[in-house]
Amino acid sequence: MKLTGTKLKMSQIWKGDNVIAVTPVKIDEKENLEEIKEGEKVKVSGKIKGRGFQGVVKRHGFAGGPKSHGQKDRLRAPGSIGATAPQRVIKGRRMAGHMGTNKVTLKNLEVLEIKNEDKLIILKGAVPGPVGGKVEIRK
Repeated sequence: MKLTGTKLKMSQIWKGDNVIAVTPVKIDEKENLEEIKEGEKVKVSGKIKGRGFQGVVKRHGFAGGPKSHGQKDRLRAPGSIGATAPQRVIKGRRMAGHMGTNKVTLKNLEVLEIKNEDKLIILKGAVPGPVGGKVEIRK
């Protein structure tokens, strides 16, 4: 069982004195909402936001070089990329490159509410992807 829909802007609801972050998902017209019940756990997949070409500080959390002691233009540089002995760059070396637009699946998101007339499913927590992005909901 698989439903497809569009992620809407995150919101929050109040239950007693607690605030719960929720993400509404607008289900496509052809889909049937009878298979999912409130309180059920689902898997949600979506493409995360693209961030383009990024350096090692943003992409991998590198610290960068020192700001003083004769350093110039080395603040956000990756540093050494390997030893002298294998005269090549070892596969898997973390470097600058394209970041984002991966498919991400979050498991065990709770269905808080289903609005059949609006074709809307309210999920507890965050859902991967930008606002307006396509998401896939599976049991």
